[in-house]
Amino acid sequence: MWSSKTSERIAFTLLFLATLLILVPILIVLWVLIEKGMPEIRWEFLTEMPRRGMREGGIFPAIVGTLYLVAGTVAAALPVGIATAVYLTEYAKESRLKRLIEIAIVNLSGVPSVVYGLFGLGLFVIFLKFGSSILAGALTLAIMSLPVIITASREALASVPQSFREASLALGATRWQTIKHAVLPHALPGILTGTVLTIGRAAGETAPILFTVAAFYLPKLPKTIFDQCMALPYHLYVISTQVPNVRPSLQYGTALVLVGLVLSVNLVAVLIRANIRSKKRW
Repeated sequence: MWSSKTSERIAFTLLFLATLLILVPILIVLWVLIEKGMPEIRWEFLTEMPRRGMREGGIFPAIVGTLYLVAGTVAAALPVGIATAVYLTEYAKESRLKRLIEIAIVNLSGVPSVVYGLFGLGLFVIFLKFGSSILAGALTLAIMSLPVIITASREALASVPQSFREASLALGATRWQTIKHAVLPHALPGILTGTVLTIGRAAGETAPILFTVAAFYLPKLPKTIFDQCMALPYHLYVISTQVPNVRPSLQYGTALVLVGLVLSVNLVAVLIRANIRSKKRW
């Protein structure tokens, strides 16, 4: 028979190996991207317009378009997601309607992204007549991101001790004042976790923007939310499959910029979350 300490060491070792199993492929991917894409990373590559059918020049319109889509997605999805999570956690009583909403959220999280793209095409592009635009693309990505934000926000709200609510109500605060001042501030780090996951998914999706916003070749910046734009995921797909005689370093360089952009935005959100958590007193 193994002692409890031996069993604990074996369990820790297996968990450490499982962590390495996940970490090693990620490091290999990053190494390949850096090795093959770094020669392409220059200031001109990041700030110039594409030329010669995207075989030369930079990817500045694709970078700006990706940032526009991410910002629009977060702006549209975050308020709705938080409001839904607050309702389900703080207001809704156990009922058939609540169970239906929870089932719908679970089902939405499993819908393929290409289905969201077709839905966005039918609703925003054709029915609401937004056309192929930043608005249609951002709203489509927002709907796709809602399950992640709602789930993360509900978990964050549920993690706030019930005593906080009881103390606030005992002092004469209304339920909304309690949520606003005693619950949401403490749940904010968890809500930001859902936001970080949303940013990563929205920035890297190709299928939804293919139907609703992405332009094949558009060497200019959009002027309004009703304009089309280029985006890094679709741009990478195009230069890898549709444009002949593109040097491989351009493809890997674009992929490296996309990964770097997502990691940078996520890093900012993580630092904000860490700063908020450091101020907690419980």
